[in-house]
Amino acid sequence: MGSGNVEAPISLMSDFLRQCGGVAVIDGGLATELERNGADLNDPLWSAKCLLTSPHLIRKVHLDYLEAGSDIIITASYQATIQGLWPKAFLKERVKPCLKEVWKLPLSHEIYIMENVVNVSVMELVMCQISLKLRLLLSFLRKKDIKIPAWFAFNSKDGINVVSGDSLLECAAIAEACKRVIAVGINCTPPRFIHNLILSVKKVTTKPILIYPNSGESYDPDRKEWVQNTGVSDEDFVSYVNTWCEAGASLVGGCCRTTPNTIRAIHTTLVNKSNSPSLKLSL
Repeated sequence: MGSGNVEAPISLMSDFLRQCGGVAVIDGGLATELERNGADLNDPLWSAKCLLTSPHLIRKVHLDYLEAGSDIIITASYQATIQGLWPKAFLKERVKPCLKEVWKLPLSHEIYIMENVVNVSVMELVMCQISLKLRLLLSFLRKKDIKIPAWFAFNSKDGINVVSGDSLLECAAIAEACKRVIAVGINCTPPRFIHNLILSVKKVTTKPILIYPNSGESYDPDRKEWVQNTGVSDEDFVSYVNTWCEAGASLVGGCCRTTPNTIRAIHTTLVNKSNSPSLKLSL
């Protein structure tokens, strides 16, 4: 989220993970946390709406996650495209400044500004024909010689394939072949599927594996609300963390309906693990 020097992507991630003690903490759900703070996201822009209407809420949520122990902040750029912002921004002059605000907000608190902060493009592929779109995106990265490293995250509803029905193994293998991709993994997927999905991804990639599951709750698209008592508690969510890391995850966080409390518990679990006598003896 800053400029910094562009290094070889793989060594960049290796150095970063080493600084984090071996496992980095990704932040938690943004849109659902914005709603919990009073934002109305019933809009095609979803969380990106707050870039125009309430950037102070985005700043607050970013800061809450940083204070909870996040090493990585994902920006409010999920729906922030020029095409999407144009009708809302009204004036052409407001669109590009709005997009720039996406990157400035996580750095708005001076405590967390570091000299070597690095941009990473987060590619969360959740639509149809994912393997085809993945190939097109990677081709674009190569042809345009884009220097910003990227990670790719896929979600699954059945614990085997990605949501489009494409093979997770195929998608992960495609990402593995691109040198600009620094990590591959799973996002916005129920916690009960994560362990086996990590093992699947591990078969085809040597890159760090990232996971940021949702709370496991079901969403009712007709009522546009989350169904109560369908997910797992923070305690149950966090109880999986050590198992996920032992299976191969190097970056762990949360997606929809996870909160700063979830991330704080993940951070505490990882700190306790790194300080455990058994780990010290094995080093």
